[in-house]
Amino acid sequence: MQKITRDVLVNKAVSLLEAGEVKAVLGWGKGEFSYDVTPTVFESADELRENFVWNDFCGANFSKYLVSKTRKIQGKILVFLKPCDTYSFNQLLTEHRFDREKVYAVGVPCEGMADIAKVKALAGDGISAIDFTDAGLVVTTLYDDEPKTITYADALAERCVNCKSKKHVAYDELLGESGEVLESARFDEVEKIEAMTADERFAFWQGELSRCIRCNACRDVCPACTCEKCVFDNPNSGAENKAPATSFEEQMFHIIRAFHVAGRCTDCGECSRVCPQNIPLHLLNRKFIRDIDNFYGEYQAGAEVGSRAPLVDYNLDDLEASDVFDRRDTE
Repeated sequence: MQKITRDVLVNKAVSLLEAGEVKAVLGWGKGEFSYDVTPTVFESADELRENFVWNDFCGANFSKYLVSKTRKIQGKILVFLKPCDTYSFNQLLTEHRFDREKVYAVGVPCEGMADIAKVKALAGDGISAIDFTDAGLVVTTLYDDEPKTITYADALAERCVNCKSKKHVAYDELLGESGEVLESARFDEVEKIEAMTADERFAFWQGELSRCIRCNACRDVCPACTCEKCVFDNPNSGAENKAPATSFEEQMFHIIRAFHVAGRCTDCGECSRVCPQNIPLHLLNRKFIRDIDNFYGEYQAGAEVGSRAPLVDYNLDDLEASDVFDRRDTE
């Protein structure tokens, strides 16, 4: 359960809105269900008091929304950022994707977010209500007479189980306290895949990516995917957005996207969070992050504005391709 309360966030947003310091607020809005939380732009105090949400399903990273919202809204927009979101915020500033002067960033501490897929796996489908208690998530379904209590630990999203940082690296104002960069086990699953044979790895990813329905949710939510015209929307590219006709197309879409965000991905986990097929897309990106750390030295995208990723910061000591393969052969 989140330690900071909804009222604290609403009161902060209302005070800034009514004082004229911001014209709009980018926050979490009510959906059809308690777990169906949606990114929402609020423009009045009444809207905030009625529809603003802050609970364990507020996992959405708002950084990418600033690219379009700062262009459309006249004046400053308030945005709430969890620690992991601030890395994406900084990375987008490094790439000059939005005007910093048009944003008032409020950092909010986060105890980790719940994964509705995990909740459904434990409680079953037909969820009609979820209550947040000290004991955990109390889940009521249409098919059971008694609610089920699921601990927050059991419902925790993978990216939060392996949280890389509780530290806010960007904000104008901080509510509560900022934490520290954490020792994370986020590369453990990558190491397991690396330990497979080539055939085993191919079979693993073929099995995962074969479920892809090309809905583009991963691309659309990714803070690193902000091209004005995506190659997958270009009819002349040969890879235009369409249902995959062959297994190769499934692989090509995700491999191209992984290469596209290499060195820029902050490991926010949004791609896997929104995937309706529950494909662990974040593992592709973590593989690139791990290789960059191993071959060029540790680097965290978005840790500070203006930092140059190793892949775009050439120097004479850079690793040659032949050395990469030599190192792999000796590992």
